Amino acid sequence: MFSMFSIKKSDDKTIVELLASTLRRDIAFGTLLPDQKLKIDQLRQRYGGSNHSMRETLRILSTEGLVEATAQRGFRVTSATEDDLRDIQLVRIEIERVALARSIQLGDVAWEGRVIAAHHALQKAEADVSDAPDDLTALEWDEACRAFAHALIQACDSPRLIDLHTKFFDQSRRFRLAQMREGKLDWAARKARQRGLVDAALSKNQNAAYELLQQDIEAELTT
Repeated sequence: MFSMFSIKKSDDKTIVELLASTLRRDIAFGTLLPDQKLKIDQLRQRYGGSNHSMRETLRILSTEGLVEATAQRGFRVTSATEDDLRDIQLVRIEIERVALARSIQLGDVAWEGRVIAAHHALQKAEADVSDAPDDLTALEWDEACRAFAHALIQACDSPRLIDLHTKFFDQSRRFRLAQMREGKLDWAARKARQRGLVDAALSKNQNAAYELLQQDIEAELTT
């Protein structure tokens, strides 16, 4: 009896995780638009799941700042105004500066290897998406951006800092993807900044790493 309930609970968690991942992607890519109302029945028809699993999915996305609960006890996609963008940019810079500083101080050879590997994957993804910007290369590029940003701060030894980074990085995705789709990203400049950021982090040059990190966030989160 206990194992049966455990399996069901595990299955429900997996369904919610899959739904949350799919809705995150669709919010980031603009399939679900800023301020769009999210009705449970319509979402179930589109994505599947039960009433319970969809409500739990929306609750999770609400804690991540991607969805908001309305006064009428419904849900909507959060806004994406210039003020939202500036605020996300500010918070990302402050969080990632602290986390990067700790990673530079505490990072070992294994961390250095993860940073190098993530940077290599990002460079390949950037080359692919700049040559053929379709949905598949854009998704792969977006995931490579996330992996690189995560690798840089992974050695900070603070799960809460990493959780905050993930939350606000996810909130920034739709702005970065819009920049890419509109052809506003300078790929050569990005490549130089990212190479410099890796070199500065691995050589323990905190000031240079801070400056390049801030430049990179500001460059990809503009209007």
